[in-house]
Amino acid sequence: MLKLLVGLGNPGAEYEDTRHNAGFAWIDAVSRTLKVSLTTERTYFGLAARARTPQGDVWLLEPLTYMNLSGKSVAALARFFKMEPQQVLVAHDELDLAPGEVKLKRGGGAAGHNGLKDITAQLGSPDYWRLRLGIGHPGHRDAVAGYVLRRAPAPEREALELAIQKSLGLLPLILAGQLDAATHQLHAKPQRPKPPRPPATPADPAATPS
Repeated sequence: MLKLLVGLGNPGAEYEDTRHNAGFAWIDAVSRTLKVSLTTERTYFGLAARARTPQGDVWLLEPLTYMNLSGKSVAALARFFKMEPQQVLVAHDELDLAPGEVKLKRGGGAAGHNGLKDITAQLGSPDYWRLRLGIGHPGHRDAVAGYVLRRAPAPEREALELAIQKSLGLLPLILAGQLDAATHQLHAKPQRPKPPRPPATPADPAATPS
């Protein structure tokens, strides 16, 4: 099962509701669902809480190290409790997904995300789970730095909230470590409604055998 859920972001009021803080928003929602409160844990360089669930105990963590040093916080907690990378899930903003989209995967590269880069370096492995929360792309790589640190407009924030709620519906599977099943359900496209059947055509009496 998973033992650590991490949400990435930057601390401070000036970064609230910025696109880069999508991971914080997810952990905040998880903490409300599990009815726990995050508190400052200096040992782990972040806000943390331990939740008791039917699937077992799980830690929630929001690093307060700023994004590019997120691994310092994640590794401190993971090493103390002897967690393997595959027992860690990191929720983060994803440029390659449109606002409102959410995907789950294990391992892979950082795709330029400084938080993921540092976590991979500090854990010594990319083999952790990622919950990718779409924020869209500004269209040019030179605009990315400013884009992710700006406050998202209301429609984007609403789309993010819908994505978060969708993922929370799979939280029991995620906590139980049934990540493949959660991935399948999360990525499944809704079935298209079947077209209505055409009305029956009355038979031509002249063509009916007597």
